[in-house]
Amino acid sequence: MPARPDPFRDDPALAHVPGCLRFSAFNTATWQIALGTSLVLFAEQLGATAGQVGLLTSLVLLLTPLQVLATVLLPRLGYRRLMLSGWGIRSLVLFVPVALAAVAWRGGVHPWMADVLVGAIFLFCFFRAVGLAALLPWFYAIIPSAVRGRYFARESGLIGVASVGVLVLCTATYAFLPVYPALMVQYAAAMTGSVASWLALRRLPAGPPPAATSFRSVLGGTPRLFTVPSAYRRYLLVSLVYWAVSAPVPVFVAYYLKAQAGYAAVWVMALELVRYVGMVASARLIGHKIDRAGARPYLLGALVLYVGVAVFWLLRLRGHLDSGFGVAAAYLTYGLASTGWSVGNSHYLPKVATGVEHTLMLAVYGAATALAGGTATLAWGWALRASGGGTGIDRGGFEALFGSLLLGAGLTSWLLSRRPEPGADAAEPLIIHNTLLRPWQAAAYLASLGEIVPPIPDAAKEPRAT
Repeated sequence: MPARPDPFRDDPALAHVPGCLRFSAFNTATWQIALGTSLVLFAEQLGATAGQVGLLTSLVLLLTPLQVLATVLLPRLGYRRLMLSGWGIRSLVLFVPVALAAVAWRGGVHPWMADVLVGAIFLFCFFRAVGLAALLPWFYAIIPSAVRGRYFARESGLIGVASVGVLVLCTATYAFLPVYPALMVQYAAAMTGSVASWLALRRLPAGPPPAATSFRSVLGGTPRLFTVPSAYRRYLLVSLVYWAVSAPVPVFVAYYLKAQAGYAAVWVMALELVRYVGMVASARLIGHKIDRAGARPYLLGALVLYVGVAVFWLLRLRGHLDSGFGVAAAYLTYGLASTGWSVGNSHYLPKVATGVEHTLMLAVYGAATALAGGTATLAWGWALRASGGGTGIDRGGFEALFGSLLLGAGLTSWLLSRRPEPGADAAEPLIIHNTLLRPWQAAAYLASLGEIVPPIPDAAKEPRAT
């Protein structure tokens, strides 16, 4: 049986596309470790308080709006130079966590280490946000529209496999190595992935010159999106509530299990794997059914699942349902819910972000929801600090966190159900790669103001020698 033709391999004009896929695979190793549960466990191991953990994990969201400001650099530097600059510096920053783990292994933990980790992750997220201003517009410019859908589908599958592989690696390091050597291996893998992704980017064509972005129109149009009644504004307000109540939950659950409930790091990482199984299963269950049923049933279904997660944790914290299987089921349910919302959002948002300001609408949505999630995570981190200081979490505040999830999910369900889903049948769902396996990536990719336009005929030329 003859092999199925692969345009990415057989068409010389698309010779650079496998490099885009390599970038995504290597980059997955970086953000899965540097910004995920490994970061929470590392911070707790260094004696970080709940407030410091909240700050650490909120930085990626709080700095996402920097992408909007970074777009002013696109006409001067171009997609390639801006992306390489941001990714190159963030690769160097990852040496700091590796060094911290080595020093803690040989010399013990010192009070300044958690602060140094916060500073390193701040720099990592800062330069990451600068680089991301170019990523999605650049890929849209160099990947022809005829194969773009196939590319993003293949990339999503590749990211899924890489994500699970990275989580298995992290779980194995905790199982077979002492904690600090395990962290050294993990962050060395993150740094290696970041350098490899930079090298993959370096081989890609520069693409056409980016169009200049008018910040005057941005500053003038943004307040209007918040003040003028519209379907977009209603959905934006619903999404702000959703992000504010859902973003802090996985962070502080992982911190609670390690610092308070006595779970070993290997079991926390195993639970993270369970959550990813839920994410992948949710995406498979939804499939193409959303095109027939519409986005709202999946958005509402995700909120119902969040209610179930909140009820379970409230009962468990009060002495009921004290079972490891229950915790695993809660992780699985959270994964199902987060992907359900992400997929539903990618179909619902284009129906309300319409007209000549659609690019600004998407950028404002991404920046606002990122700020909502980041601010909420930061605020809960300080609210959940143990009364005596040091590691640990305030039990009453932790119950309040799930109370807010319960109330927020109920409120957003009520707001969504009040009005029918917009009937913009011609609106294409957003292709936001990575979002199924890391939902905060949705805000990161939407925050860029770089225009996503069809590629010009010579946009897919062979890379120039550098």
